[in-house]
Amino acid sequence: MSQSYTASAIPTGFPPHRDSHHGDPHAACRNQNTANDDTTLGASPILSCMLAGGFGGSVGDTAMHSLDTVKTRQQGLLFNPKYQNMVRAYATIFREEGFFRGLYGGYTPAILGSFPSTAAFFGAYELSKRFMINDLHMNDTISYLIAGTVGDLALSVFYVPSEVLKTRLQLQGRYNNPYTKGCGYNYNGLRDAVRSIAAKEGISTLTYGYKETLFRDLPFSALQLAFYEKFRQLAILYNKNSDDLDLPTELLTGAAAGGLAGVMTTPLDVIKTRIQTATLDTAGSHKKSVAASTHFFKRFSTLNALHSIYKLEGVVGMFSGVGPRFIWTGVQSSIMLLLYQVSLKKLDAMMTNKDF
Repeated sequence: MSQSYTASAIPTGFPPHRDSHHGDPHAACRNQNTANDDTTLGASPILSCMLAGGFGGSVGDTAMHSLDTVKTRQQGLLFNPKYQNMVRAYATIFREEGFFRGLYGGYTPAILGSFPSTAAFFGAYELSKRFMINDLHMNDTISYLIAGTVGDLALSVFYVPSEVLKTRLQLQGRYNNPYTKGCGYNYNGLRDAVRSIAAKEGISTLTYGYKETLFRDLPFSALQLAFYEKFRQLAILYNKNSDDLDLPTELLTGAAAGGLAGVMTTPLDVIKTRIQTATLDTAGSHKKSVAASTHFFKRFSTLNALHSIYKLEGVVGMFSGVGPRFIWTGVQSSIMLLLYQVSLKKLDAMMTNKDF
């Protein structure tokens, strides 16, 4: 999955399971009618949550993959002027390399990782959330945040290897691509990429940026949930204290929360992309690019890498790709959350066995 969704809020019109907690975004995965406050009994099966989350994440990633490619080019080929402007970069990639082989480069590993990673997240999220709320009687919001962390850890097992392959193929484009010769590698498809990485750099390369991915996604999840709850409270207040919000409002609150969280965590996303796409012999045609690569490998820890990027490239370097990341996280969030809710209801109606 291109962007992990952890404590993302699910827009529903169902009443919360606790009278003291308003605007609960995850009510679709809980029992609404249990008098003993046990959210597991009668709740959507964990398998349903996993399938619905995997489906929603896959469709959302598919819809926004081309914009994610633009973001990756901006972050990985910072000193190439044709990728500095988002609209120009999108048009340039489409004109020079085409839609499927250019803008949708790296789609295969992205979609192969999207479904299992998102499904793993929602399974771990729901299990840990229900345990904390039902058995430990913890505060709902704190439970969501901790469960989001647990979900991220489960997600990362599938997500990080696919993300390494995806970002490299996005940065490269098609095989023998004359427009990205400075990226440092030239893979003839996904299988060749796996074989080449294993032979030349070691299979452990597929875990590059594991720590940085978690450093990006954990604060993203916390910020996204906090923003969503606040935005939804304001929307409910504007709607005369009714939580029965219309579809455009639900989509807007989710998009605003995801987009704003995406902007604030862009520097961490830049570090993650640089580490996952870098090779020891990577060297662009621009002298600054070579210097940045050298300093970056010398300052491999997250904080040192952030300082190095700021020192060499300034604020512009730290926030490279912020435009497409803002749009991508916002729109993908709305798509995934809406499809999650719809597909979960369908699965609940189809499944008669609730003991998953």
